Amino acid sequence: QAFPDYGPERMGAPVRAYTRISSSPIRQHCQITNPDAVVVLDPTLIGVVDFTEGLKPGGTVIVNIGISASDLKKKIGFTGGKLFTVDATRIAIDTIGKNIPNTPLVGALLSALGGVLSKEAVLDGVKKKMGTKVSEKLVKANVVAFERAYNEVKGE
Repeated sequence: QAFPDYGPERMGAPVRAYTRISSSPIRQHCQITNPDAVVVLDPTLIGVVDFTEGLKPGGTVIVNIGISASDLKKKIGFTGGKLFTVDATRIAIDTIGKNIPNTPLVGALLSALGGVLSKEAVLDGVKKKMGTKVSEKLVKANVVAFERAYNEVKGE
């Protein structure tokens, strides 16, 4: 289950989006106030938005940024949980040809969470979802982007 929360802000403002993952039916349809994991697509939000707000103890944060998790941890004073970084923007530009880091960040998240879902199942979902909307070439590029981020994400 996934849904966005745009809030009252104008275009260009930060957006929160929520995803619940479960092997059984999800009957809850509200915001997630205490997430197990947070993914930050836009590194310019660092220092502007408290993306760790409500993060469960020991939770996971993945940031799309071109510096190490260790350096980012020092920069922001992160102390609660696990911090991972991956340059999903660079990966997207290299593989897809556009700054669309979503698919690489799914790969990074899956890798960081270590076994919550099978890699094959997620890749099958990516192929099925995208296969009806974009060219086979773009689907393959997204698979490569997913794989690269899955392998390149580093944590602290």
